Amino acid sequence: MSHSETSSEKIDYEFRWKDPKEIKRKWESFAKFGYTSAQAPKTVEMTGKNFDKWLKDANVIDGKLITTTMTGIAFSKVTGQKKKATFNETQQVIINVAKDRSKNSKNDVQAEIDSICSKLEAIELPTLKTAIKVSTEGNVYERLTDHNKYTGAHKERFDTDGKGKGKAGREDIVVNTGYVSSYKNAGKNARIMKE
Repeated sequence: MSHSETSSEKIDYEFRWKDPKEIKRKWESFAKFGYTSAQAPKTVEMTGKNFDKWLKDANVIDGKLITTTMTGIAFSKVTGQKKKATFNETQQVIINVAKDRSKNSKNDVQAEIDSICSKLEAIELPTLKTAIKVSTEGNVYERLTDHNKYTGAHKERFDTDGKGKGKAGREDIVVNTGYVSSYKNAGKNARIMKE
């Protein structure tokens, strides 16, 4: 840090948003992300999870200089017990994150704030990066009916030709024909008839 900062001395940092109304709109969209359409209109504060999403989508959280642990600590310092932050409180969290980053990067805190702000302004709306993609390969029925793709206990339900074994493939049927384990005199009549 280029200047010393004590607990009695408060330094005001400046947010140089290009369009404050636009950044507020983006903040609101991230604050409402994940809520139902009934809950979203009532949402006026951002959770720590949504704050992290905002920073991740903007590539502010890089896993090295800024981590989710750092942002979580900075967020809880500002919000305390309530666990949610207003837009102004979110700006204070950004200042805390910039202070942490400046310790590691040796840049000025204001320069870090400007860097974070420019990244936050560059993104639009929240994205679903982990959404499940629909498979375009093959047919669903082909995958479900191809017995070669089954593993474990399921593969025992089909014979080598792919024909279902029926009940024999689903259950272990016990045949009591042995001398031990519940012997039921199997073949006794056939032996008597031969003699």
